Amino acid sequence: MEVKLWNDKRERDMYENFAELYAIIRATEKLEKAYIRDIIPPSEYEIECQKLITHFKTLTSTLRDIIPSIERFADTYKMDCPAAINRLVVSGVPATVEHRAAAATSSTTSAAIVAECVQNFITAMDSLKLNMVAVDQVHPLLSDLSASLNKLTILPPDFEGKTKMREWISRLSKMGAADELTEQQARQLHFDLESSYNSFMAALPNSGT
Repeated sequence: MEVKLWNDKRERDMYENFAELYAIIRATEKLEKAYIRDIIPPSEYEIECQKLITHFKTLTSTLRDIIPSIERFADTYKMDCPAAINRLVVSGVPATVEHRAAAATSSTTSAAIVAECVQNFITAMDSLKLNMVAVDQVHPLLSDLSASLNKLTILPPDFEGKTKMREWISRLSKMGAADELTEQQARQLHFDLESSYNSFMAALPNSGT
């Protein structure tokens, strides 16, 4: 005796779409695991993953009224596919694309912080040359420089510029706002800034290339 799963064409289309969605989720889970285990080359993974994501988005857009939650669909059909759910629902792009985007963001962020550090070094040194030696003039400049250096993760905690700026900030904090650096102190601070700046430039990746 033949058992029908549907009563009309509309129901048949629905179940066929369910079966296709199930297959896409399963295939994506296998693809993600293959990529993590280096079984598939990144270039091949990206092409196949993008195809699955495109099919998934097209299919789910037609099933939006019937399947409001993909997670619930996976639970209903007892699908243990966390990697697929993450890739298809949460991320929406292949892992290779995510990694490239993260690397680009990291690179752009680091470049911006480097530029900020250079600007703060030059501003502090120029201010001393202009005889801006009052504590309330010098302290903010060194604080800004110290903060920007601390944001740059490629510099070690004991980097010369970091330790010297901390020492100077500590020294200035014990003085009054209207107090001024002596000629000898200003000269020493400028020397420390210049020395730290040169060390900073040398510590940057690919410096001098």
